[in-house]
Amino acid sequence: MDYFAGLDVSVKDTSVCIVDDAGKIHPSRSVTPLAKSVTVRTGGRAVSMENSRLRQAASTAVNVTVGKRGREYLTDREVERLIEAAKQNRSGHRDATAILVAYRHGLRASELVALRWDDIDLATGRLHVRRAKSGDAGVHPISARESRALRKLLREAATSPYVFISERQAPLSVAGYQRMVARAGVAAKFTFLVHSHMLRHACGFKLANDGHDTRAIQAYLGHRSIMSTVRYTALTPNRFKNFWKD
Repeated sequence: MDYFAGLDVSVKDTSVCIVDDAGKIHPSRSVTPLAKSVTVRTGGRAVSMENSRLRQAASTAVNVTVGKRGREYLTDREVERLIEAAKQNRSGHRDATAILVAYRHGLRASELVALRWDDIDLATGRLHVRRAKSGDAGVHPISARESRALRKLLREAATSPYVFISERQAPLSVAGYQRMVARAGVAAKFTFLVHSHMLRHACGFKLANDGHDTRAIQAYLGHRSIMSTVRYTALTPNRFKNFWKD
C-alpha cells in the first residue's frame, strides 16, 4: 500500500485524499507503486502531495480526481472523539491539546502552528489570537481545561518559543498538523474525511447553537465580513425549535 503525506483544504468543496485504517493518508484511488508524487486536480486547481515512503522511486505523477465533501463541521461530541483518538498518538498530549485549542478558538491550521508562548498568558487566562487572511486579531479567554493542558505542554517543551513543536524541536508544520488531524479522524472511526478546518467551523456552529450574538461570533473568529459568520447562525436548529408541537 502507498502512503502519501499532505492534505490541502484550501479548496472549499473538495476532499484531497483519504486515510487508511492504519492512519496513513493516501489518494482516494489506487496509484502505481512507482509514483513519487500525486497531483490532485480539484475544480481546475492542482495540489501535489509527496509520497513520503517512496522518495527514491521513479519520478512519476498520477492524477487523482476527488469528489465533493459533505458536512464541513464537527459536533462537540465528535470533537471529543477526535481528541480522545489523538491522545493515542506518540505525541498524544501535544496532538490532543492542538485539537482542543484549535476548536475552542476557531483557529486555522496556519494560526495554530504559529502560536507562541508569548501569545499566551496562563496567569490571567488570556490568549492573543493573530488571524490569517487579514482577519481581525483578538484576545480570547482560556478555559481551565485548556490551561491545564497548556501548562503540561509547557513543561514538556519549555525550550521552544512555539507552543506546538515536532519531535525535532522545530515548529509543527501546517502539513504535519493537518495529517495528524486526518489520522485522528480515522482512528476515531469517522465515516467521512476529517480535516483541520472542520475545527474552525465546529467552533462557529457551537457558538451559534449556544445562542451567542452573531456580531460576537464574528469578532471571536476574526471575520472581516459578517457574511462569513451568518453561515453558522443559518444552520442552527434552534431557529426551528417551536415549528411543530405534538
